Amino acid sequence: QVQLVESGGGLVQPGGSLRLSCAASGSGFSINTMGWYRQAPGKQRELVAIIASGGSANYEDSVKGRFTISRDNAKNTVSLQMNSLKPEDTAVYYCYAIVKYGSSRSQYAYWGQGTQVTVSS
Repeated sequence: QVQLVESGGGLVQPGGSLRLSCAASGSGFSINTMGWYRQAPGKQRELVAIIASGGSANYEDSVKGRFTISRDNAKNTVSLQMNSLKPEDTAVYYCYAIVKYGSSRSQYAYWGQGTQVTVSS
């Protein structure tokens, strides 16, 4: 019932920056946690960054100090500012959200389709 759509991926040189955005659409939902995962060829999908509704964030060790996650609760969006990009950051980046509906306590995980980030000279 919730759709996540990513944007902002592309090709960038090492040391460059990109900003990824994700918008959640639907009705009757609230988002507890939003975040970004990534998956490179031949590797497992890994958590990059997550942010709670109150704004607290956690990052994978390799991106700490380089990436910043933020969210706009009014717009149901989450962004990932990616600075000092490295070739090893190359991956498909997936938006992720944990969602509740109405007064239900059940939680549901949703994924976006992914956006390609390529860091290469």
